[in-house]
Amino acid sequence: METLEAIRTRRSIGKVHPDKPVDKSLIETILEAGMWAPNHHHTEPWNFFVQQGEGRRPLGKTLRKIAVESMDSEEERSDDEQARKLAKKEEKPFRAPVVITVVVEPATKDKVVDIEEYAAAHAAVQNILLAAHSLGLGAIWRSGAPTYHPEMRRLYNVSERGGVVGFIYIGWPASTKKKEQRRQDIEEKTTWMNEDMG
Repeated sequence: METLEAIRTRRSIGKVHPDKPVDKSLIETILEAGMWAPNHHHTEPWNFFVQQGEGRRPLGKTLRKIAVESMDSEEERSDDEQARKLAKKEEKPFRAPVVITVVVEPATKDKVVDIEEYAAAHAAVQNILLAAHSLGLGAIWRSGAPTYHPEMRRLYNVSERGGVVGFIYIGWPASTKKKEQRRQDIEEKTTWMNEDMG
């Protein structure tokens, strides 16, 4: 698949076959694509946590724990409907056979700017998504408030300067139907600066 075609045709695919395994060699190919993301000062500030099988359980338990913390009272926690919601939270990582958590750990070198390290980790995520797409796999980059919670940082042993940048759920697509998407016209997002306007 050509690069521009991969960029244009990639979609976030959340519905994959949860029990259909993805070969380890494919995951390694995908991770290698992540490793080739641009990064200032060659710091390679990312770490990848590949979770499969029951290895997804700690993520599920952490999502549940964070959800419990956000509830107001013991009564609310014991309600049957809430119990079902909490169980659903814990099962979230099991929607895909592979979950890759991407963590950024900014380097301690002089001149390293933390926001650039985060940008590099985000670029690694995009490379991973494109590689998965090019191999016929479905993938989606998930995040949200629990991603940045102290419990999530603890799970992945993230430093004070570092952070979890997201969870990439990967599997074989449950459907071949793709949503048609449009982007805004490039003119709406581009300013051409060809002269000194100052």
